[in-house]
Amino acid sequence: MVKWAGLRSQWLSAYAGSSPVFRIRKMKTGTTNPNLRNLIQEIKETSAKEGSGFWKRIVKELEKPGRNRREVNIYRINENTKDKEVVIVPGKVLGNGNLDHDVTVAALQFSESASEKIKNKITIKELLKSNPKGKDVRIIG
Repeated sequence: MVKWAGLRSQWLSAYAGSSPVFRIRKMKTGTTNPNLRNLIQEIKETSAKEGSGFWKRIVKELEKPGRNRREVNIYRINENTKDKEVVIVPGKVLGNGNLDHDVTVAALQFSESASEKIKNKITIKELLKSNPKGKDVRIIG
């Protein structure tokens, strides 16, 4: 009962004209990974230079917190692609499933088992260098 009385008096004092002091800590936003920050900056520069909305979309996905980034299994890539297609996953590729056709996959990360199963894997940075306009690339996830 005494505990409630103390809370009530603090609550009333906040509305009784006294000015309570609140400390607001500014949260750090965005990724703290320096490699990912550099990649995002490089993609933004290329996107602005080329006028590509595709890369702007990728930046939006990469700027999300890690817990909200995409995780895609290989079987989903297999279901949604055709032979000789280029695919980007703005997140992590997981190793569940198999590929039965030739696909080039660019991703932020590959799991160990996915890395063994995918023959043509590249980084997002390599895809950016080879295809700065983002033409004929499918986003999966």
